[in-house]
Amino acid sequence: MQFWLTAFRTIRLEDKDASPRRVIYAARALRGFGDGFAIILVPVYLSEIGYGPAAIGFIATCALLGSATTTLAVGVLGRRHELRTLLLLGAAAMAATGLVVPAVEALAIVAVVAFVGTINPSGSDIGMLVPLEHASLARDAAPEQRTRTFARYSLIGATATAAGSLAAAVPQFMSGLGIEPVSAIRGMFLFYALLGVAMAALYARIPRRPPEQVKSPPPVLGKSRGIVIKLAALFSVDAFAGGFVVQSLLALWLFERFDLSLAQASLFFFWSNVLTAFSYPVAAWLAQRVGLVNTMVFTHLPSSLCLIAAAFAPDLATALTLLLVRSALSQMDVPTRTSYVMAVVTKEEQPAAASFTAVPRTLASSVSPTFAGMLLASGFAGLPLIVCGALKIAYDLALLYSFRHIRPPEEQAAAPARSSYDRGGDYPGP
Repeated sequence: MQFWLTAFRTIRLEDKDASPRRVIYAARALRGFGDGFAIILVPVYLSEIGYGPAAIGFIATCALLGSATTTLAVGVLGRRHELRTLLLLGAAAMAATGLVVPAVEALAIVAVVAFVGTINPSGSDIGMLVPLEHASLARDAAPEQRTRTFARYSLIGATATAAGSLAAAVPQFMSGLGIEPVSAIRGMFLFYALLGVAMAALYARIPRRPPEQVKSPPPVLGKSRGIVIKLAALFSVDAFAGGFVVQSLLALWLFERFDLSLAQASLFFFWSNVLTAFSYPVAAWLAQRVGLVNTMVFTHLPSSLCLIAAAFAPDLATALTLLLVRSALSQMDVPTRTSYVMAVVTKEEQPAAASFTAVPRTLASSVSPTFAGMLLASGFAGLPLIVCGALKIAYDLALLYSFRHIRPPEEQAAAPARSSYDRGGDYPGP
């Protein structure tokens, strides 16, 4: 509660000495709230203006491809420009997206807006702002506090997303007042734009870096290149799998398979995000005891099995129960994955590593929604869930096999062990 009061003061610009970490936390809350209702309303809005599952999947692909492009640009520009400047640019893009989306309806134009804008069709935290915020947090976090820092960051984002999910029911309630659903949804997108403006006001509070620190950028990736490439390749498999059940398409599956109402969907995604939120501190606690890689893998495996089982659920209650169990487990790898990447590269390479592990993930996840949309329109609409679960299980086993011996500094200090880098590689360290 104390944190949220502090965040509120920061958002209102009352705290003149707000630290960069607190600013990032508060901005993450605003972005999460916007994503929470946008994820649900995007497929509803596109359906209302006449598009089917295949077209909605295509637009989701465009959005994810655009996110990958901007994230890659951030990885290159992040070493030449202030993080603060790039964060402001991302907030401006969010505001512009909220203004343009409700103003267009043609498929080609909607696809272009999805590509260049910030609409996030997935349940994951993606986009150009993510690596920038990660790098900002990692810069000030001590190794032993890094996982907790990212767990808190993820917790804030997920709880805000949960609140945003409830806000997705607003258009249904407004329709009871005689307002057309499409008009109500467009109003929500305008509110999304206002959140972008508020985020820009927050980012403007971050102190500028001294010019001399910006003029001599470090290499994009140096001795950490090998491990970053391996991680990026594995993360892309996970993301490709996740693209089959991005939350917008999962919502569409629930709408069509069980005739879920908008209010019911918003309530389900609220509890889904709440469970996800409170899994983050549990992930940090587990990581201290069993390690980052083990936490990533052994929480992911049962979540994938629940997803596969949900595809065969005979009724709505069974499907929602399985999906909620999955939500409590599937995202525990988020803060641990981020912490692991930041731990196994040098500090100078952290912005680039955050970007270059995020870009393949987003590119890979951008391909699958188009196929998922086609599968949703097939005879068995649960196929995307099965494909996603099977691929994620393969990813988990490959990650465990490849990185079980490569430990971050804090794990080596707690339980000294020879990693694969110790046996002849170049373990860069933080």
